[in-house]
Amino acid sequence: MPTPARVLLIDDDETIRLSVARSLRAEGLVVLDAPDGDTLQHDLVRFVPDLVVLDWMLPGASGIQLAGRVRTTSDAAIVMLTARDEVHDRLRGFAEGADDYVVKPFAMAELVARVTAVLRRRGRIPSVVEVADLVLDPDAAVVRRAGVTLDLTATEFRLLAFLAESRGRTLSKTQILTQVWGYDSVDPNLVEVHLSAVRRKMEAHGPRLIHTVRGLGYRMSAVAA
Repeated sequence: MPTPARVLLIDDDETIRLSVARSLRAEGLVVLDAPDGDTLQHDLVRFVPDLVVLDWMLPGASGIQLAGRVRTTSDAAIVMLTARDEVHDRLRGFAEGADDYVVKPFAMAELVARVTAVLRRRGRIPSVVEVADLVLDPDAAVVRRAGVTLDLTATEFRLLAFLAESRGRTLSKTQILTQVWGYDSVDPNLVEVHLSAVRRKMEAHGPRLIHTVRGLGYRMSAVAA
């Protein structure tokens, strides 16, 4: 059985750090958290993370500086976590070796989904996602329900993949729009229209797995919300 993926989380905001650590551990990841980069070199050798989540604004060395240090001594993936969302900031982050970039304030489900997506691309967590009799393979872009392959559009696949990877969590329309359509999309009707199509295709082969949580959003679960 493969060992769980390991994440080093560095953020000086204790509330955010503990909340993110708790959410990542709930995904079965092993997490080491720290308020700054003072022990980074030691942690890279002792803990050997598969991925490092770095806040940009830190006491002492900044997250960008730490990203450069990670790249010189480790092959760990890097996810930058910051309130700096200008294009040149993003480009600088990617230039320093970041694999992804999450802007504060963020939805926890989005951060977890991005971290797991990077780890999945690295082969450190299983690619296939299963919810009851639904089997989704992001790498092959294939979805099966009760053994039947579903014919989904590219958008429907991204929507279902996000819900499946966030299974058990209630996701708002805004969270879904942000992750599936991007920050520039603002029409919540997109979610309803595409969810209706996905549900119709899924429920032709089994009971409902995507549940409406009144006033909050949607949840993927084998158990009704």
